[in-house]
Amino acid sequence: MVHGKQSFGAVLRGLRQRGRLTMEELAEASGVSVRAIGDMERGRSLVPQRRTVVALAEGLGLADDEREALLTTARAARPARTGAVAGTAVPPRSVGDFTGRGPELALLRSAAERAPAGRAASVWVVSGPPGCGKTTLALKAAADLAEGFPDGCFVVDLHGVDGPVDTGEALLKLLKALGVPDRRLAKEDHQGRAGLLRALLGERRCLVVLDNARDEAQVRALLPAGGRSLVLVTSRRPLTGLEDVDRLTLSEMAQEEAVDLLRRILGEERADAEAAAVARVAELCGRLPLALRVAGNWLTVRSGWTVDHLARRLADEERRLGALAAGDVCVEAAFELSYRQLTAQAARMLRLLSLVPGPDMTAAHGAALTATDVFEAEDVMEELTEAGLLRATFTGRYQLHDLLRLFARARLAREGGPGEREAADGRLRAWLLETAVVAGRWYKPEYGAPPSSWRGLVPLESAEEARAWLQDEAPSWLPALRAAAAGGEHTRVTETVHAMDWFCDLWVHWGHWVEVFGLAAESAAALDDPYMRAFHLNCLSWALCVCEQRHREAVARADEGLEHARRAQDVHQEASALILAAGAYWELGDARMVAERALAALDLSEEAAHYGVWPQAARLYGTSLRMLGRADEALTQYQRVVAFLDAPDSPVTGHVADIFRTHTTQGLGHVYADLGRWREAVDQFREARLRSRRIGIVHREAETLRHLGEALIALGETEEARSCLRQLLALGDGADDRDLKAARKLLDTLAERAAPTAEGSAPVPVQGDVHGVERLDEGGAGGVRVAERVEHHEVVDRPVVAHGHHRYAGRA
Repeated sequence: MVHGKQSFGAVLRGLRQRGRLTMEELAEASGVSVRAIGDMERGRSLVPQRRTVVALAEGLGLADDEREALLTTARAARPARTGAVAGTAVPPRSVGDFTGRGPELALLRSAAERAPAGRAASVWVVSGPPGCGKTTLALKAAADLAEGFPDGCFVVDLHGVDGPVDTGEALLKLLKALGVPDRRLAKEDHQGRAGLLRALLGERRCLVVLDNARDEAQVRALLPAGGRSLVLVTSRRPLTGLEDVDRLTLSEMAQEEAVDLLRRILGEERADAEAAAVARVAELCGRLPLALRVAGNWLTVRSGWTVDHLARRLADEERRLGALAAGDVCVEAAFELSYRQLTAQAARMLRLLSLVPGPDMTAAHGAALTATDVFEAEDVMEELTEAGLLRATFTGRYQLHDLLRLFARARLAREGGPGEREAADGRLRAWLLETAVVAGRWYKPEYGAPPSSWRGLVPLESAEEARAWLQDEAPSWLPALRAAAAGGEHTRVTETVHAMDWFCDLWVHWGHWVEVFGLAAESAAALDDPYMRAFHLNCLSWALCVCEQRHREAVARADEGLEHARRAQDVHQEASALILAAGAYWELGDARMVAERALAALDLSEEAAHYGVWPQAARLYGTSLRMLGRADEALTQYQRVVAFLDAPDSPVTGHVADIFRTHTTQGLGHVYADLGRWREAVDQFREARLRSRRIGIVHREAETLRHLGEALIALGETEEARSCLRQLLALGDGADDRDLKAARKLLDTLAERAAPTAEGSAPVPVQGDVHGVERLDEGGAGGVRVAERVEHHEVVDRPVVAHGHHRYAGRA
């Protein structure tokens, strides 16, 4: 049964009269009030919701088909808007070239699917910095989801950052869009209208976009308490004061999405012709949707420009923001609107945060820049976060978008007082490098924990906290170190890097140690300090050898360090230089030079009774014996080192002793492997692996896992060997490439060994020297002289009388 084009009220009246029911009788049968039925029949009230229509149908005693027809008439009569309502809310517009944001749209789609259940209000706050595409996402979602909300989709621009719309005005717009007559509105005060809106959104299935909200107060009265509607609120602020809402935070697009958006704007043919330039423009726009759209529009209007030409213009940081303007759309203007709303304190903080060299920061950075305490800085930075100009991450750090950084830096140049930038930059650099010194000294034997008098902006109460700070803040303290070196602050540079010489063992694959120690060596040369020159050249030798496998250069820097150590008459650095050269020669496979340099270091150490360097020199001497095929003598040498470290009055203790013992234990594993004593080799490698893990030397743990796997293969314990090799691979970038490569090769070989042949014959054996020790011939120039020294040299036990430490190099 179809009721054609009759109004709902006329249909209802006809059905009531057909059933010979008075309004009072229908009210009693359905539970709907007499007044409500009368208003519906006369067209004076809004069309009821489904549950009211169902109740009326039951009261009328309608059959199923008639009930469905009445429901259809009710749905058709509701004011579902597909066009603008003059002076009120407007419908969502389509977004033709919308790109990306798949996970975000999926979240909103899921919310729309849950909304009909009506168990609780479905309100989502979509927040993020200026230009990140909040409005575009909300409008796209509204356009996609409109069919699921038959009672209307409405958009109200609240103009939160450029003349905010009064909440009462927004209420009137929505109520009019929902069909509430002016006569009814005139009877209600603000609270009554807010209650009416909540009731209507609770009863109906509407989708409402409250775009560009300024704060919680502006939207609180516009939100339903429950029902089947979906409300999307966009704001630069996260509106943390709102309760019972879901939140979606937007940031810049992924690089792939950013490139795709540019391709849609430019056209695939033009974009693909300059694919590299398009990718570069996406990066220079910070992958911010507003900036990407401006850049794309520039290129479509200026069809004679190449994409590469725009990329070159955007590469100039001082001109980038100015270039990102097209017509009345300007990235800088979008930032300016939010900037003008900040307190003076927050605006100054934003300007100064542009000086942070790293990609993110903590409240301590803000405190150092503004010369305030951490809690005060945190409060101000939270204000910036609330304003959408700073993003808080899950790790407790803050991020400033690249384009916002340029904006803030331009404001600093324009609004900062005389010398403000230089003073703030100096405070930040001083804090970063002073804290790096305190953190690095946790690992130096003569320092350890900070003195009780030290008061820093960050807690460094343990070696673990110190290590975490140095690694987390490296993107900031390394540029600060570069700036100090460029500015001639040579004493600060040498002192900062002097604190790193034992910490660097824990972070071998960072990738910047050659630069760090190189800067320090140059600063030491500028100061003409022979001790500092020797120290930093020795550290540079270590970095060249261990971090970058530039072994010949490592020998040259160690020899240079030896020269300056003799100038400084510093036995410790002189012996260290000899040991570093010995380690580099080990990597080069020159057993005789390893023995010669190691023996020279031993002689110097014993003659000067300076035993802080003795264990490493003795270990490397043992390594040279292994390389010369004299495993029994090497075993004795390693055992002497262990006995030295175990002595109650040993001058080498703590972190340094742990490192020396780890290296020596691994060396014992190798020498037992040389002797074919595989079970003992496995025991030593296991111990070395545990020590490496306890200390946190990941690359050494990986290397030891490799050798443990090789020894287990030799014992035929292949399942445990596979486990060790897989654990090595799981260390990823923390392991040396050669250890990763060896592990993969061994696993492949074990797989082949385990696989039966076509004829069912025995598995293929593992080929080669599984413990990876190369034996070198003893012939060649200088071999007899070195062999004689090796043959007759004895390490004489002497009382331990000296303290100290040194750099180590080479592998056991």
